[in-house]
Amino acid sequence: MSDLVLAGLNLALYGMGFVFVFLLLLVGLTTVMSTLVRRFSPTIAVAQRQHSNGQKPGGARRSNSKVEAPSPDQDQGRLIAVMSAAIKQHRSSLD
Repeated sequence: MSDLVLAGLNLALYGMGFVFVFLLLLVGLTTVMSTLVRRFSPTIAVAQRQHSNGQKPGGARRSNSKVEAPSPDQDQGRLIAVMSAAIKQHRSSLD
């Protein structure tokens, strides 16, 4: 093989190796940062506790009433109303 082909292969291997090592470092450092944020960030833990208790973040604690999820029929009705309003507003903006 000629020296030019060997130089090209050498450059390709070094380039791919560099990218591979960079990506490994990126994944490793991202994992470490994620672990540190989960461990030392109190706001996430507070927000998760409030969400599990049915509270809005930063809001006052509700009374002992349970929050009920809307039925699928109510969700469909709301979805249809929102979509209809969006279509009506879009058509009126075209005029």
